[in-house]
Amino acid sequence: MSRTARIARATRETQIDVELNLDGTGVSGVDTGIGFLDHMLDQLARHGHLDLRISCKGDLHIDDHHTAEDCALALGQAVSEALGDRAGIARFAHAYAPLDEALCRVVLDFSGRPHAEVELGLTRESLGGLACENVEHFLRSFAIAAKATLHVDVLRGRNDHHRAEAAFKALALAVRAAVRVDGDAIPSTKGVLV
Repeated sequence: MSRTARIARATRETQIDVELNLDGTGVSGVDTGIGFLDHMLDQLARHGHLDLRISCKGDLHIDDHHTAEDCALALGQAVSEALGDRAGIARFAHAYAPLDEALCRVVLDFSGRPHAEVELGLTRESLGGLACENVEHFLRSFAIAAKATLHVDVLRGRNDHHRAEAAFKALALAVRAAVRVDGDAIPSTKGVLV
């Protein structure tokens, strides 16, 4: 079974194309126009063993919000589509990832119930052209579109780049574990996850 998705999202604010293979090797090609966001998405692909291509043309002359949000929504939609009815997936996962002094914990459930709690503790205004508020917004928007429950907590760290990158690495490890094929049944007492 191929667990892939292609998403094209076009609004007056952004034009985005996403190609995703959940059973990839970590090959990525990302161009959002925001260097730091590209770096985070590359971490997600590589450590999550996802083959991921994202191309975005956004209204960066206004600011980074629409690009970050719409890329998250398109990626989350691609994950949800690639999972199909979610039969056979492990569904639940948690992961910790350090980056030097920073440590992040992610707990993830591809439950079909979208919710996110994100505590990164970022203090800078921006990281490489991405507003720190939009790092958290990206993670929340991704969870909503992926129909997942996501908890992201940076437990410690002094450097905001390290804190954000540890969060994306932990997310990658949790996604990798949660989408792992672990049988053929839908992992729910309700019999449905979408």
